[in-house]
Amino acid sequence: MFEDLRDLYQEVIFDHNRNPRNFHVMENYDRMVEGFNPLCGDRITLFLKLDDDLITDASFQGSGCAISTASVSLMTEIVKGKTEAEAEALFKTFHEMTTGKDENINFEAVGKLAVLAGVREYPARVKCATLAWHTLDAALKNEQQSISTE
Repeated sequence: MFEDLRDLYQEVIFDHNRNPRNFHVMENYDRMVEGFNPLCGDRITLFLKLDDDLITDASFQGSGCAISTASVSLMTEIVKGKTEAEAEALFKTFHEMTTGKDENINFEAVGKLAVLAGVREYPARVKCATLAWHTLDAALKNEQQSISTE
């Protein structure tokens, strides 16, 4: 299955980079956190709207490389409708998947995010893919300071 994902990797990255989903400043957000990857120059601002512990909306603004943009675009699609605990669990799974710390990832459980498993083959790009997720983690913890991948 991993080889099939590798074939989809470039197509999905290019699609989400050219047409990022949820790319706008959210009004009336509940959480906002900025993220920065100094290695690549990626900068994002993540916005979350919550209803109790349910993420009802997610959006972002910023600029970055194709992998960073695709990752945050996919992430904002997937976390909508998830509880904070479910989103935190996705963060942990995504981090393990992209860093290669877990070779036995249940790709069906991560859905579309599985296409980003390919970054594990390019260690310099892992921070590009995980920036959005570290920023989400900070937002879920209601941290106010900017997040850096360094």
